[in-house]
Amino acid sequence: MSVKKIYDYQVDEKLELFVLIKSANVRIAKNGKKFIAFMLADSSGEISAKFWDASDKEIAAFQPGKVVLIKGKREIYQGNPQIKLFFVRLATTAEPHEPAAFVKRAPLKAAQMDDEINQIVFAITNPDWNRIVRFLLKKFHQQFFTYPAAKKNHHAFTGGLAYHSLSMLRLAQAIAHEYPVINAPLLYAGVILHDMGKTIELSGPVATSYTTAGNLIGHIVLIDEQIVLACHELQIDENTEDVLLLRHLILSHHGLLEYGSPIRPHLLEAEVLHQIDQIDASIQMLSGVLEHTAPGEFSEKIFGMDGRNFYRPQLDNNSSK
Repeated sequence: MSVKKIYDYQVDEKLELFVLIKSANVRIAKNGKKFIAFMLADSSGEISAKFWDASDKEIAAFQPGKVVLIKGKREIYQGNPQIKLFFVRLATTAEPHEPAAFVKRAPLKAAQMDDEINQIVFAITNPDWNRIVRFLLKKFHQQFFTYPAAKKNHHAFTGGLAYHSLSMLRLAQAIAHEYPVINAPLLYAGVILHDMGKTIELSGPVATSYTTAGNLIGHIVLIDEQIVLACHELQIDENTEDVLLLRHLILSHHGLLEYGSPIRPHLLEAEVLHQIDQIDASIQMLSGVLEHTAPGEFSEKIFGMDGRNFYRPQLDNNSSK
């Protein structure tokens, strides 16, 4: 049995490997028969595949979170990578079958990220912001350091939420150093909390889906509610300017109303938070796709980047001009 992973296979190469079912959506083909639109994953990334003429028994068996053995061929369809499936079955207990082994992980370990984030918390010198941040980091600690930052787009891997937040904190430190007019403690507090609502919005790192609260309310409002609840627990007046400033950073961090923020940024720090969020998410999305794009070729279209595709230069990044 080959130990190669999904993206070790070349286009048109036949493959046989164990993968995790990340999502499985049942659809109806033009001939009226059911098929399963899979998103399959291992530690190298994820890829789509369609299982045609699926029986009710197969639909019941091939559920998100299950590990399966597949045989097929890697292809490109309408500019996007996919697998043409020849065969699928569930993995047995004598075979690789633990979902956690097939999940992509953050480049840093949770303990490393925890230590670095805690060091930056010391720089949040406003006592109310510091207490709120520490309270919520403790409350959602396990989820914060294991959950992805998204179901599909940016940082959609185990530990992605903390890694995204830490990357943004590093950017925030550099920007605050360059522009002393920025209230650094406010910006750091906003960065740490801005996506923490995803610990409630998402189901977890394996076969990630949206919870009922995630679908009906969303992570922005969910963490704003948690900030208010933290104020009640800590006996902090939620109507002070300090708390309102922090809540504004969270509520406005998507930048535009059509992107889910109930208010646009009206503070310098809120605008900076939105911009560094965009930068980090965009670079992670792009680097993840370009990693699987051959030099001299264009990538697949990226939904989170307005459906654009991107060229991977043949020059190595370290090449001097």
